[in-house]
Amino acid sequence: MIWLKMLIGALMVLAIQLFAQTRFFYLAALAPLFPTFTLISHFIVGTERSPADLKVALIFSMLGVIPHLIYTFVVFFSIVTSAYYKALLFGVVAWTIAAAILVLHGSTFRLSCG
Repeated sequence: MIWLKMLIGALMVLAIQLFAQTRFFYLAALAPLFPTFTLISHFIVGTERSPADLKVALIFSMLGVIPHLIYTFVVFFSIVTSAYYKALLFGVVAWTIAAAILVLHGSTFRLSCG
């Protein structure tokens, strides 16, 4: 099973690289949002844990979009005033802070779903 997961990950990286080299370069930003890894994680949680645990994972997945949006907004607005790598770094820092807040409040999801 681990080889399949590694193959899927490698194929996603290849798809991103190929999209980036075409006139449809913007699809390179959409490809990582395909729920490849989400499907894998939900399959694993769904087969190894209870339905209540899967519900917690599903809610956490939905809320996990928030750090991604924060990253995207920070890079979008800082790319105008900062160097490229610095804007990406700002985005990663913002994502890390938002994800940490989400993880620290994760016990709330278990209580509300379980």
